[in-house]
Amino acid sequence: MNKYIAECIGTFWLVLGGCGSAVLAAGFPDVGIGLLGVSFAFGLTVLTMAYAIGHISGCHLNPAVSVGLWAGGRFPANELMPYIIAQVIGAILGAGALYLIASGQPSFDLSAGFASNGYGAHSPGGYSMTAALVAEVVLTMMFIFVIMGATDKRAPAGLAPIAIGLCLTLIHLISIPVTNTSVNPARSTGVALFVGDWAVAQLWLFWVAPIVGGFIGAKLYRLVAKEEQEDS
Repeated sequence: MNKYIAECIGTFWLVLGGCGSAVLAAGFPDVGIGLLGVSFAFGLTVLTMAYAIGHISGCHLNPAVSVGLWAGGRFPANELMPYIIAQVIGAILGAGALYLIASGQPSFDLSAGFASNGYGAHSPGGYSMTAALVAEVVLTMMFIFVIMGATDKRAPAGLAPIAIGLCLTLIHLISIPVTNTSVNPARSTGVALFVGDWAVAQLWLFWVAPIVGGFIGAKLYRLVAKEEQEDS
């Protein structure tokens, strides 16, 4: 049970820290952190939690990561669903805490998006559904590829959280204009449930694309690294 609690807390931190930076600090007058700051915030949530709970749960914080690690032979199938449930609960709690904070500001407007992911009219840059789908699949694929490589027993010990955190930062620098960056179905679900309407209607893409990308990324790494499967 401690693994599931750790995943819940870690995903709570990812949503509060990452989405919180976008909702509370990105556009703050004169000193807003902007796209660069939000990108680093997401990376820092993973970096800090990897050191905090990596030795407890592996610090997945993301259903696509859990699925990818399972596909790559690094994670047992019987723990997949409990991990995903814990991650989604943590994301909802993180979004709830963020809502309580953000709604304390008189001009807060939930319809502005609340850091939700979207495509078409709800993409920050107006990108199409196809563009969003490709971006989420490819970027999640590369995220899992980096995770698999950084946590390979042949990789330098202790440096994986840095590589993974910086990879997530880079992913956000690329794709915030396209989808507001998901690569994480739990993160997308947490905030979408508060926005409702279009955010929930478009949520399917931010489950399908990251999970497909995670699966491909894990299989690609095993092919390249010739890594033997450890778990079934």
